[in-house]
Amino acid sequence: MKPLISMKELTKEYNGKVRALDQVSIEVRQGEWVAVMGASGSGKTTLLNMIAALDRPTSGSLWVDAINLLSLEEEKRARFRREKVGLIFQQFHLIPYLTALENVMLAQYFHSMTDKGEAAEALRQVGLGERIDFLPSELSGGEQQRVCIARAVVNQPKIILADEPTGNLDSKNEDLVMEIFHNLHNAGHTLLFVTHDPHISRQADRMIEMEHGRIVSPFTPQIRRAGNISRQ
Repeated sequence: MKPLISMKELTKEYNGKVRALDQVSIEVRQGEWVAVMGASGSGKTTLLNMIAALDRPTSGSLWVDAINLLSLEEEKRARFRREKVGLIFQQFHLIPYLTALENVMLAQYFHSMTDKGEAAEALRQVGLGERIDFLPSELSGGEQQRVCIARAVVNQPKIILADEPTGNLDSKNEDLVMEIFHNLHNAGHTLLFVTHDPHISRQADRMIEMEHGRIVSPFTPQIRRAGNISRQ
């Protein structure tokens, strides 16, 4: 079976000098959960941006779900993002004057058409069934992040890309959000999860460590499962 994501010798340069990615090659299987670790500036976010078709590489190849991303014009790249990818960030990026339900329905609007019932169900699945009419300012940080997760998954994307999604959360809300990610993984979603937290990364099927735009330590699922994933 072909990998869902296939990246070969992908390089991203800025101003012809700085290499955010330096000949990175990875493959990700359908339904796999991959954690990407590394210090600030190691290339983690750039890696996710490439897979989400938010940026173009300088060289290399990138196929996602049998689509050659490097061959797509901007309109088709936007369509790819709408149909294939759910994005979750450390900063919530919720529209402040829209309710939780309306923020989730906004993702439906850009995808195809809105469905209030489906949006409400997505919020119920992340434990916010009683908060659908609340504005972001009326929600806690953990609740806002769960709205973001509902928004990312309401269109049932194959791939969920999360960039430090627990970085602004306390330990209680982190645990709630991680439980949701486990449920998404068990439901068959493919997850790529950028994190600096070893406790979180050890919950994935596989860990990749980046440094100066390169992969320096890929860990196999067998190594990960042999480790202790309890919080230190």
